[in-house]
Amino acid sequence: MGFCYPGRAKSGDNPPRPECASLWHQVLDAHLPDIRLTLLIGQYAQAHYLSDRRKATLRDTVQAWKEYLPQGYLPLPHPSPRNQPWFAKNSWFEEELVPAIQVAVRALDL
Repeated sequence: MGFCYPGRAKSGDNPPRPECASLWHQVLDAHLPDIRLTLLIGQYAQAHYLSDRRKATLRDTVQAWKEYLPQGYLPLPHPSPRNQPWFAKNSWFEEELVPAIQVAVRALDL
């Protein structure tokens, strides 16, 4: 989200710097007019792009992925090794959502 590494915190990385997304995403998007699918990886991307449309938790937001796909958004958890317990507790992600991601990407007909 910030286009730069924000540095380490006690339990992982610091959050992205807030001014970066508002400064650069619109500029970048203007040069990419044919974006049909945006992968919203992690809570910061989901907060920025979904705003008040996201659910109470990351899990709930990701599980409601079908609500966001018509607008071209696909919320996903961050694939960090620190999130392995999340993936272990949410087997529906690999069973349901990973195949749907594959279908959505193939449908882009790149």
